[in-house]
Amino acid sequence: MADYDYDIGIIGGGAAGLTVASGAAQLGAKTLLIEKEEALGGDCLHYGCVPSKTLIKTAHVYHLMKNGPQFGLPAMSPPGVDFREVSSRIRSVISVIQKHDSVERFCKLGAKVEFGDPRFIDEHAVSLGGKSISARTWVIATGSSAAVPPVEGLDTTPYLTNRDIFYLDKLPGSMIVLGAGPIAAEMAQAFSRLGTRVTVIQRSGQILSKEDKDMADIVQQELEKEGVVFQMNASVVRVNNPGPEREVVIKDAAGETRTLRAETLLVALGRSPNVEGLGLEEINIPFDHKGIKVNDRLRTSHKHIYAAGDVNGGYQFTHVAGYEGGVVLSNAVFHLPKKTNYTYVPWCTYTHPELASIGLNEKRAREAGIDYSLFSEQFNTNDRALAEGASVGRIKMLLDKKEKPLGIQILGPQAGNLLSEWVAIMNGGVGLSKIASAIHPYPTLGEINKKVVGSVYAPKIFSSTIKKGLKFFFSLKGRACTCGEDEACRDEEK
Repeated sequence: MADYDYDIGIIGGGAAGLTVASGAAQLGAKTLLIEKEEALGGDCLHYGCVPSKTLIKTAHVYHLMKNGPQFGLPAMSPPGVDFREVSSRIRSVISVIQKHDSVERFCKLGAKVEFGDPRFIDEHAVSLGGKSISARTWVIATGSSAAVPPVEGLDTTPYLTNRDIFYLDKLPGSMIVLGAGPIAAEMAQAFSRLGTRVTVIQRSGQILSKEDKDMADIVQQELEKEGVVFQMNASVVRVNNPGPEREVVIKDAAGETRTLRAETLLVALGRSPNVEGLGLEEINIPFDHKGIKVNDRLRTSHKHIYAAGDVNGGYQFTHVAGYEGGVVLSNAVFHLPKKTNYTYVPWCTYTHPELASIGLNEKRAREAGIDYSLFSEQFNTNDRALAEGASVGRIKMLLDKKEKPLGIQILGPQAGNLLSEWVAIMNGGVGLSKIASAIHPYPTLGEINKKVVGSVYAPKIFSSTIKKGLKFFFSLKGRACTCGEDEACRDEEK
Protein backbone atom coordinates (compact mmCIF):
# COMPACT_ATOMS: atom_id res chain seq x y z
CA MET A 1 0.00 0.00 0.00
CA ALA A 2 1.27 3.46 -0.91
CA ASP A 3 2.50 5.63 1.94
CA TYR A 4 0.83 9.07 1.89
CA ASP A 5 1.53 12.12 4.04
CA TYR A 6 -2.10 12.32 5.16
CA ASP A 7 -5.14 10.08 5.28
CA ILE A 8 -7.32 12.90 3.98
CA GLY A 9 -6.64 16.33 2.53
CA ILE A 10 -9.26 19.05 2.23
CA ILE A 11 -8.95 22.06 -0.04
CA GLY A 12 -11.17 24.88 1.19
CA GLY A 13 -11.98 26.08 4.69
CA GLY A 14 -15.67 26.89 4.27
CA ALA A 15 -18.71 25.02 5.57
CA ALA A 16 -18.10 21.77 3.66
CA GLY A 17 -14.35 21.69 4.23
CA LEU A 18 -14.60 22.49 7.93
CA THR A 19 -17.24 19.79 8.44
CA VAL A 20 -15.02 17.16 6.83
CA ALA A 21 -11.86 18.35 8.62
CA SER A 22 -13.49 18.41 12.03
CA GLY A 23 -15.14 15.02 11.64
CA ALA A 24 -12.17 13.26 10.05
CA ALA A 25 -9.70 14.53 12.64
CA GLN A 26 -11.92 13.53 15.56
CA LEU A 27 -12.36 10.09 14.02
CA GLY A 28 -8.60 9.55 14.04
CA ALA A 29 -7.70 10.29 10.42
CA LYS A 30 -4.52 12.25 9.82
CA THR A 31 -6.09 15.36 8.34
CA LEU A 32 -4.81 18.32 6.34
CA LEU A 33 -6.92 21.41 5.68
CA ILE A 34 -5.72 23.95 3.10
CA GLU A 35 -7.26 27.42 2.80
CA LYS A 36 -6.25 30.11 0.30
CA GLU A 37 -7.67 33.05 2.30
CA GLU A 38 -6.05 34.52 5.42
CA ALA A 39 -8.60 32.94 7.77
CA LEU A 40 -10.91 29.93 7.93
CA GLY A 41 -14.66 30.23 7.62
CA GLY A 42 -15.20 30.62 3.91
CA ASP A 43 -17.43 32.98 1.99
CA CYS A 44 -20.35 32.48 4.36
CA LEU A 45 -18.54 33.80 7.41
CA HIS A 46 -16.63 36.65 5.81
CA TYR A 47 -18.64 37.76 2.75
CA GLY A 48 -22.01 36.02 2.87
CA CYS A 49 -24.43 34.65 5.45
CA VAL A 50 -22.99 36.20 8.60
CA PRO A 51 -22.23 39.75 7.41
CA SER A 52 -25.44 39.95 5.37
CA LYS A 53 -27.68 38.91 8.23
CA THR A 54 -25.84 41.27 10.56
CA LEU A 55 -26.40 44.12 8.11
CA ILE A 56 -30.05 43.15 7.64
CA LYS A 57 -30.62 43.32 11.40
CA THR A 58 -28.96 46.72 11.63
CA ALA A 59 -31.08 48.02 8.76
CA HIS A 60 -34.24 46.59 10.37
CA VAL A 61 -33.56 48.36 13.67
CA TYR A 62 -32.97 51.66 11.85
CA HIS A 63 -36.20 51.10 9.92
CA LEU A 64 -38.10 50.59 13.19
CA MET A 65 -36.58 53.76 14.65
CA LYS A 66 -38.05 55.74 11.75
CA ASN A 67 -41.46 54.08 11.98
CA GLY A 68 -42.38 54.49 15.64
CA PRO A 69 -45.93 55.78 14.96
CA GLN A 70 -46.85 52.37 13.52
CA PHE A 71 -46.40 51.03 17.06
CA GLY A 72 -48.00 53.92 18.92
CA LEU A 73 -44.66 55.62 19.54
CA PRO A 74 -43.58 59.21 18.82
CA ALA A 75 -42.27 60.03 15.38
CA MET A 76 -38.56 60.70 15.15
CA SER A 77 -35.91 61.35 12.54
CA PRO A 78 -32.72 59.53 13.55
CA PRO A 79 -29.41 60.95 12.29
CA GLY A 80 -27.85 59.57 9.13
CA VAL A 81 -26.00 56.27 9.12
CA ASP A 82 -22.23 56.14 9.56
CA PHE A 83 -21.47 52.99 7.60
CA ARG A 84 -18.06 52.67 9.23
CA GLU A 85 -19.89 51.90 12.47
CA VAL A 86 -22.15 49.42 10.70
CA SER A 87 -19.12 47.75 9.16
CA SER A 88 -17.41 47.69 12.54
CA ARG A 89 -20.35 45.80 14.03
CA ILE A 90 -20.24 43.32 11.15
CA ARG A 91 -16.54 42.70 11.80
CA SER A 92 -17.17 42.24 15.52
CA VAL A 93 -19.80 39.56 14.91
CA ILE A 94 -17.49 37.77 12.48
CA SER A 95 -14.64 37.87 14.98
CA VAL A 96 -16.73 36.10 17.62
CA ILE A 97 -17.76 33.33 15.21
CA GLN A 98 -14.22 33.14 13.81
CA LYS A 99 -13.00 31.71 17.13
CA HIS A 100 -15.03 28.58 16.38
CA ASP A 101 -13.29 28.37 13.00
CA SER A 102 -9.79 29.13 14.24
CA VAL A 103 -6.57 27.32 13.39
CA GLU A 104 -6.06 26.66 17.10
CA ARG A 105 -9.40 24.89 17.44
CA PHE A 106 -8.74 22.62 14.48
CA CYS A 107 -5.25 21.89 15.73
CA LYS A 108 -6.74 20.81 19.06
CA LEU A 109 -9.07 18.52 17.13
CA GLY A 110 -6.05 17.01 15.42
CA ALA A 111 -6.19 18.66 11.98
CA LYS A 112 -3.22 20.41 10.39
CA VAL A 113 -4.08 23.75 8.76
CA GLU A 114 -2.03 25.22 5.91
CA PHE A 115 -2.62 28.42 3.94
CA GLY A 116 -1.90 28.89 0.25
CA ASP A 117 -2.94 27.99 -3.28
CA PRO A 118 -2.67 24.23 -3.84
CA ARG A 119 -2.53 22.66 -7.29
CA PHE A 120 -2.88 18.98 -8.11
CA ILE A 121 0.28 17.48 -9.58
CA ASP A 122 -1.12 13.97 -9.66
CA GLU A 123 -4.18 12.12 -8.38
CA HIS A 124 -2.89 11.94 -4.81
CA ALA A 125 -0.66 14.97 -4.42
CA VAL A 126 -0.79 18.76 -4.57
CA SER A 127 1.92 21.35 -4.82
CA LEU A 128 1.74 23.94 -2.03
CA GLY A 129 4.34 26.62 -1.47
CA GLY A 130 6.93 24.78 -3.48
CA LYS A 131 6.49 21.43 -1.73
CA SER A 132 4.55 18.30 -2.59
CA ILE A 133 1.90 17.02 -0.18
CA SER A 134 0.11 13.72 -0.67
CA ALA A 135 -3.08 12.23 0.76
CA ARG A 136 -4.94 8.98 0.27
CA THR A 137 -8.22 10.89 -0.11
CA TRP A 138 -8.86 14.45 -1.26
CA VAL A 139 -11.90 16.66 -0.82
CA ILE A 140 -12.32 19.74 -3.01
CA ALA A 141 -14.46 22.29 -1.15
CA THR A 142 -13.33 25.56 -2.63
CA GLY A 143 -16.77 27.15 -2.83
CA SER A 144 -17.89 29.78 -5.31
CA SER A 145 -17.50 33.47 -6.10
CA ALA A 146 -19.76 36.16 -7.50
CA ALA A 147 -20.31 35.62 -11.22
CA VAL A 148 -19.30 38.57 -13.39
CA PRO A 149 -21.45 38.88 -16.52
CA PRO A 150 -19.96 39.72 -19.93
CA VAL A 151 -21.38 43.24 -19.99
CA GLU A 152 -19.73 45.83 -22.19
CA GLY A 153 -17.74 48.31 -20.11
CA LEU A 154 -17.88 46.34 -16.87
CA ASP A 155 -14.16 45.53 -17.06
CA THR A 156 -13.35 49.25 -16.84
CA THR A 157 -16.12 50.28 -14.44
CA PRO A 158 -15.72 49.94 -10.66
CA TYR A 159 -18.38 47.70 -9.14
CA LEU A 160 -19.10 45.87 -5.90
CA THR A 161 -19.86 42.21 -5.16
CA ASN A 162 -20.63 40.44 -1.90
CA ARG A 163 -16.91 40.60 -1.08
CA ASP A 164 -16.97 44.41 -0.91
CA ILE A 165 -20.48 45.47 0.05
CA PHE A 166 -20.13 44.97 3.82
CA TYR A 167 -16.87 46.83 4.25
CA LEU A 168 -17.53 50.23 2.66
CA ASP A 169 -16.16 53.43 4.21
CA LYS A 170 -19.44 55.27 3.76
CA LEU A 171 -23.06 54.63 2.90
CA PRO A 172 -23.65 55.08 -0.85
CA GLY A 173 -26.12 57.80 -1.72
CA SER A 174 -27.46 55.70 -4.58
CA MET A 175 -26.99 52.16 -5.85
CA ILE A 176 -27.90 50.15 -8.94
CA VAL A 177 -28.19 46.40 -8.38
CA LEU A 178 -27.75 44.02 -11.29
CA GLY A 179 -29.90 40.98 -10.59
CA ALA A 180 -32.90 40.23 -8.38
CA GLY A 181 -32.03 36.96 -6.69
CA PRO A 182 -31.85 36.43 -2.92
CA ILE A 183 -28.61 38.38 -2.36
CA ALA A 184 -29.78 41.24 -4.57
CA ALA A 185 -33.18 41.47 -2.86
CA GLU A 186 -31.72 41.33 0.65
CA MET A 187 -29.08 43.98 -0.06
CA ALA A 188 -31.51 46.22 -1.95
CA GLN A 189 -33.85 46.36 1.04
CA ALA A 190 -31.10 46.69 3.63
CA PHE A 191 -29.36 49.59 1.92
CA SER A 192 -32.65 51.26 1.09
CA ARG A 193 -33.62 51.14 4.77
CA LEU A 194 -30.30 52.68 5.72
CA GLY A 195 -30.90 55.58 3.33
CA THR A 196 -29.50 54.59 -0.06
CA ARG A 197 -31.61 55.20 -3.19
CA VAL A 198 -31.73 51.73 -4.74
CA THR A 199 -32.65 50.61 -8.25
CA VAL A 200 -32.80 46.91 -9.15
CA ILE A 201 -32.45 45.73 -12.75
CA GLN A 202 -34.00 42.35 -13.51
CA ARG A 203 -33.91 40.55 -16.86
CA SER A 204 -37.25 38.75 -16.37
CA GLY A 205 -40.65 39.79 -15.09
CA GLN A 206 -40.17 38.28 -11.62
CA ILE A 207 -37.71 38.73 -8.81
CA LEU A 208 -36.56 35.63 -6.89
CA SER A 209 -37.15 33.58 -10.03
CA LYS A 210 -36.99 30.17 -8.34
CA GLU A 211 -39.94 31.02 -6.11
CA ASP A 212 -43.65 31.03 -6.93
CA LYS A 213 -44.52 34.31 -8.61
CA ASP A 214 -47.40 35.15 -6.27
CA MET A 215 -45.02 34.98 -3.29
CA ALA A 216 -42.14 36.79 -5.01
CA ASP A 217 -44.49 39.56 -6.16
CA ILE A 218 -45.46 40.31 -2.57
CA VAL A 219 -41.79 40.64 -1.62
CA GLN A 220 -41.29 43.03 -4.52
CA GLN A 221 -44.34 45.07 -3.50
CA GLU A 222 -43.06 45.40 0.06
CA LEU A 223 -39.65 46.55 -1.14
CA GLU A 224 -41.29 49.05 -3.49
CA LYS A 225 -43.31 50.47 -0.57
CA GLU A 226 -39.99 51.14 1.15
CA GLY A 227 -38.60 52.99 -1.85
CA VAL A 228 -36.74 50.36 -3.91
CA VAL A 229 -37.24 50.92 -7.64
CA PHE A 230 -37.42 47.90 -9.95
CA GLN A 231 -36.66 47.88 -13.66
CA MET A 232 -38.23 44.61 -14.79
CA ASN A 233 -37.83 42.85 -18.14
CA ALA A 234 -34.75 44.96 -18.71
CA SER A 235 -31.42 43.89 -20.16
CA VAL A 236 -28.13 45.66 -19.52
CA VAL A 237 -26.65 46.98 -22.76
CA ARG A 238 -23.46 48.46 -21.31
CA VAL A 239 -22.05 50.24 -18.30
CA ASN A 240 -19.86 53.34 -18.21
CA ASN A 241 -17.73 55.13 -15.66
CA PRO A 242 -17.82 58.84 -16.52
CA GLY A 243 -17.36 59.70 -12.83
CA PRO A 244 -18.36 60.43 -10.20
CA GLU A 245 -21.43 58.25 -10.92
CA ARG A 246 -21.69 54.92 -12.72
CA GLU A 247 -23.92 54.74 -15.78
CA VAL A 248 -25.97 51.69 -16.75
CA VAL A 249 -27.67 51.63 -20.14
CA ILE A 250 -30.67 49.30 -20.19
CA LYS A 251 -33.10 48.11 -22.87
CA ASP A 252 -36.70 47.46 -21.88
CA ALA A 253 -39.14 44.91 -23.30
CA ALA A 254 -40.24 47.40 -25.97
CA GLY A 255 -36.67 47.75 -27.20
CA GLU A 256 -36.20 51.29 -25.90
CA THR A 257 -32.95 52.22 -24.17
CA ARG A 258 -32.48 54.39 -21.10
CA THR A 259 -29.51 55.44 -19.01
CA LEU A 260 -29.56 55.04 -15.24
CA ARG A 261 -27.00 56.63 -12.93
CA ALA A 262 -25.92 55.82 -9.39
CA GLU A 263 -22.96 56.30 -7.10
CA THR A 264 -22.43 52.56 -6.66
CA LEU A 265 -22.96 49.46 -8.79
CA LEU A 266 -23.61 46.08 -7.14
CA VAL A 267 -23.28 42.96 -9.28
CA ALA A 268 -25.43 40.13 -7.89
CA LEU A 269 -26.02 37.82 -10.85
CA GLY A 270 -25.32 34.39 -9.42
CA ARG A 271 -22.20 32.44 -8.54
CA SER A 272 -19.29 30.74 -10.31
CA PRO A 273 -17.40 27.70 -8.92
CA ASN A 274 -13.86 28.27 -7.66
CA VAL A 275 -12.02 25.78 -9.88
CA GLU A 276 -9.30 27.86 -11.49
CA GLY A 277 -5.73 27.08 -10.52
CA LEU A 278 -6.49 23.69 -8.97
CA GLY A 279 -4.98 21.72 -11.87
CA LEU A 280 -8.14 19.69 -12.40
CA GLU A 281 -7.44 19.40 -16.10
CA GLU A 282 -4.12 17.67 -15.45
CA ILE A 283 -5.77 14.89 -13.44
CA ASN A 284 -8.83 14.59 -15.71
CA ILE A 285 -11.54 15.76 -13.32
CA PRO A 286 -14.51 16.98 -15.42
CA PHE A 287 -16.07 20.36 -14.63
CA ASP A 288 -17.95 23.12 -16.40
CA HIS A 289 -19.24 26.63 -15.65
CA LYS A 290 -21.61 25.18 -13.05
CA GLY A 291 -19.02 23.19 -11.12
CA ILE A 292 -17.17 19.91 -10.69
CA LYS A 293 -19.05 16.83 -11.87
CA VAL A 294 -19.82 14.39 -9.05
CA ASN A 295 -22.02 11.34 -8.55
CA ASP A 296 -24.63 10.92 -5.82
CA ARG A 297 -21.88 10.00 -3.35
CA LEU A 298 -20.07 13.26 -4.22
CA ARG A 299 -17.21 11.40 -5.90
CA THR A 300 -15.49 12.91 -8.92
CA SER A 301 -14.13 10.82 -11.80
CA HIS A 302 -11.57 9.52 -9.27
CA LYS A 303 -13.20 7.52 -6.49
CA HIS A 304 -10.80 8.89 -3.87
CA ILE A 305 -11.43 12.57 -4.77
CA TYR A 306 -14.66 14.21 -3.65
CA ALA A 307 -16.19 17.65 -4.28
CA ALA A 308 -18.58 19.15 -1.73
CA GLY A 309 -20.31 22.50 -1.32
CA ASP A 310 -20.81 25.23 -3.92
CA VAL A 311 -17.95 23.99 -6.08
CA ASN A 312 -19.95 20.97 -7.28
CA GLY A 313 -22.67 23.15 -8.75
CA GLY A 314 -25.54 21.95 -6.56
CA TYR A 315 -27.54 23.85 -3.97
CA GLN A 316 -25.51 26.89 -2.93
CA PHE A 317 -26.41 27.05 0.73
CA THR A 318 -24.15 26.78 3.76
CA HIS A 319 -26.41 24.20 5.38
CA VAL A 320 -26.27 22.04 2.24
CA ALA A 321 -22.47 22.34 2.18
CA GLY A 322 -22.37 21.11 5.77
CA TYR A 323 -24.70 18.25 4.90
CA GLU A 324 -22.51 17.26 1.96
CA GLY A 325 -19.49 17.31 4.25
CA GLY A 326 -21.24 14.67 6.32
CA VAL A 327 -21.92 12.57 3.22
CA VAL A 328 -18.21 12.73 2.33
CA LEU A 329 -17.26 11.65 5.87
CA SER A 330 -19.53 8.63 5.64
CA ASN A 331 -18.06 7.53 2.31
CA ALA A 332 -14.41 8.50 2.76
CA VAL A 333 -13.74 7.83 6.45
CA PHE A 334 -16.38 5.37 7.63
CA HIS A 335 -16.43 3.68 4.20
CA LEU A 336 -20.19 3.34 4.54
CA PRO A 337 -21.88 4.02 1.20
CA LYS A 338 -24.12 7.06 1.49
CA LYS A 339 -25.91 8.94 -1.26
CA THR A 340 -27.06 12.52 -1.19
CA ASN A 341 -30.77 13.21 -0.83
CA TYR A 342 -32.00 16.71 -1.63
CA THR A 343 -35.72 16.01 -1.46
CA TYR A 344 -36.31 18.25 1.54
CA VAL A 345 -33.71 21.01 1.28
CA PRO A 346 -34.93 24.14 3.11
CA TRP A 347 -33.92 27.66 2.17
CA CYS A 348 -34.83 31.21 3.07
CA THR A 349 -34.48 34.69 1.62
CA TYR A 350 -34.04 37.10 4.52
CA THR A 351 -35.97 40.09 3.30
CA HIS A 352 -38.78 41.54 5.41
CA PRO A 353 -41.02 39.65 5.08
CA GLU A 354 -38.87 36.53 4.82
CA LEU A 355 -39.60 33.89 2.18
CA ALA A 356 -38.78 30.32 3.20
CA SER A 357 -39.37 27.04 1.39
CA ILE A 358 -38.93 23.29 1.68
CA GLY A 359 -39.84 20.61 -0.84
CA LEU A 360 -41.77 21.49 -3.98
CA ASN A 361 -43.39 24.82 -4.67
CA GLU A 362 -46.15 25.22 -7.23
CA LYS A 363 -43.73 26.20 -9.99
CA ARG A 364 -41.59 23.08 -9.64
CA ALA A 365 -44.58 20.80 -9.07
CA ARG A 366 -46.12 21.96 -12.35
CA GLU A 367 -42.79 21.58 -14.16
CA ALA A 368 -42.58 17.99 -12.89
CA GLY A 369 -46.18 17.27 -13.89
CA ILE A 370 -47.17 16.45 -10.31
CA ASP A 371 -50.80 16.78 -9.24
CA TYR A 372 -51.25 18.58 -5.95
CA SER A 373 -53.82 20.25 -3.78
CA LEU A 374 -53.08 23.65 -2.24
CA PHE A 375 -53.96 24.91 1.23
CA SER A 376 -53.12 28.41 2.41
CA GLU A 377 -53.48 30.67 5.44
CA GLN A 378 -52.80 34.39 5.74
CA PHE A 379 -50.67 36.00 8.42
CA ASN A 380 -53.29 38.72 8.84
CA THR A 381 -55.36 36.14 10.74
CA ASN A 382 -52.49 35.28 13.10
CA ASP A 383 -52.84 37.15 16.38
CA ARG A 384 -49.10 37.39 17.07
CA ALA A 385 -48.38 38.74 13.61
CA LEU A 386 -51.03 41.41 14.12
CA ALA A 387 -49.57 42.32 17.51
CA GLU A 388 -46.13 42.72 15.97
CA GLY A 389 -47.32 44.74 12.99
CA ALA A 390 -46.09 42.04 10.62
CA SER A 391 -49.24 40.68 9.03
CA VAL A 392 -48.12 40.65 5.38
CA GLY A 393 -47.70 37.20 3.87
CA ARG A 394 -49.06 33.69 4.01
CA ILE A 395 -48.21 30.01 4.20
CA LYS A 396 -48.79 27.62 1.28
CA MET A 397 -48.93 23.86 1.72
CA LEU A 398 -48.88 21.47 -1.23
CA LEU A 399 -50.24 17.96 -0.67
CA ASP A 400 -50.18 14.91 -2.91
CA LYS A 401 -53.19 12.66 -3.54
CA LYS A 402 -52.57 10.85 -0.27
CA GLU A 403 -52.48 14.16 1.62
CA LYS A 404 -48.75 13.89 2.26
CA PRO A 405 -46.85 17.21 2.18
CA LEU A 406 -45.00 17.85 -1.07
CA GLY A 407 -43.75 21.26 -0.05
CA ILE A 408 -44.24 24.29 2.16
CA GLN A 409 -43.65 27.95 1.38
CA ILE A 410 -43.87 30.58 4.07
CA LEU A 411 -43.83 34.29 3.34
CA GLY A 412 -43.98 36.29 6.53
CA PRO A 413 -42.31 37.25 9.80
CA GLN A 414 -39.57 34.81 10.90
CA ALA A 415 -40.45 32.47 8.04
CA GLY A 416 -37.08 30.73 8.27
CA ASN A 417 -37.67 29.82 11.91
CA LEU A 418 -41.27 28.77 11.23
CA LEU A 419 -40.04 26.45 8.50
CA SER A 420 -38.00 24.45 11.03
CA GLU A 421 -41.15 22.67 12.23
CA TRP A 422 -41.71 21.50 8.67
CA VAL A 423 -38.11 20.34 8.38
CA ALA A 424 -38.83 17.93 11.22
CA ILE A 425 -42.27 17.00 9.91
CA MET A 426 -41.22 16.21 6.36
CA ASN A 427 -37.93 14.52 7.14
CA GLY A 428 -39.54 12.53 9.95
CA GLY A 429 -42.55 11.48 7.92
CA VAL A 430 -44.91 12.87 10.56
CA GLY A 431 -48.58 12.62 9.61
CA LEU A 432 -50.63 15.79 9.35
CA SER A 433 -53.07 14.56 11.97
CA LYS A 434 -50.25 14.71 14.54
CA ILE A 435 -49.72 18.38 13.75
CA ALA A 436 -53.42 19.16 13.82
CA SER A 437 -53.84 17.59 17.26
CA ALA A 438 -50.61 18.99 18.75
CA ILE A 439 -50.82 21.90 21.19
CA HIS A 440 -49.03 25.01 19.93
CA PRO A 441 -48.38 27.91 22.32
CA TYR A 442 -50.51 31.04 22.03
CA PRO A 443 -49.93 33.65 20.82
CA THR A 444 -47.15 32.61 18.47
CA LEU A 445 -46.42 32.88 14.79
CA GLY A 446 -46.04 29.09 14.80
CA GLU A 447 -49.78 28.68 15.15
CA ILE A 448 -50.05 29.31 11.42
CA ASN A 449 -48.47 25.90 10.82
CA LYS A 450 -51.19 24.22 12.86
CA LYS A 451 -53.89 26.34 11.22
CA VAL A 452 -52.96 25.44 7.65
CA VAL A 453 -53.02 21.76 8.58
CA GLY A 454 -56.37 22.27 10.27
CA SER A 455 -57.75 23.66 7.02
CA VAL A 456 -57.26 20.19 5.51
CA TYR A 457 -59.43 18.50 8.11
CA ALA A 458 -62.02 21.19 8.90
CA PRO A 459 -64.19 20.64 5.79
CA LYS A 460 -64.31 16.93 6.56
CA ILE A 461 -65.00 17.21 10.29
CA PHE A 462 -67.64 19.93 9.95
CA SER A 463 -69.29 18.56 6.82
CA SER A 464 -73.06 18.23 6.45
CA THR A 465 -72.66 14.44 6.42
CA ILE A 466 -70.99 14.44 9.82
CA LYS A 467 -73.60 16.83 11.22
CA LYS A 468 -76.44 14.67 9.94
CA GLY A 469 -74.83 11.57 11.43
CA LEU A 470 -74.38 13.18 14.83
CA LYS A 471 -77.93 14.48 14.75
CA PHE A 472 -79.26 11.02 13.92
CA PHE A 473 -77.27 9.10 16.54
CA PHE A 474 -77.22 11.64 19.37
CA SER A 475 -80.35 13.69 18.75
CA LEU A 476 -78.48 16.99 18.38
CA LYS A 477 -80.87 19.91 17.91
CA GLY A 478 -78.82 22.00 15.52
CA ARG A 479 -78.23 25.78 15.46
CA ALA A 480 -79.03 27.85 18.51
CA CYS A 481 -78.70 31.18 16.70
CA THR A 482 -79.35 32.51 13.22
CA CYS A 483 -78.05 35.76 11.79
CA GLY A 484 -81.25 36.87 10.12
CA GLU A 485 -81.63 38.20 6.62
CA ASP A 486 -78.31 40.07 6.33
CA GLU A 487 -76.42 38.86 3.25
CA ALA A 488 -73.00 38.93 4.94
CA CYS A 489 -74.46 36.97 7.82
CA ARG A 490 -75.90 34.35 5.49
CA ASP A 491 -72.47 34.02 3.88
CA GLU A 492 -70.98 33.50 7.34
CA GLU A 493 -73.52 30.76 8.08
CA LYS A 494 -72.50 28.96 4.91
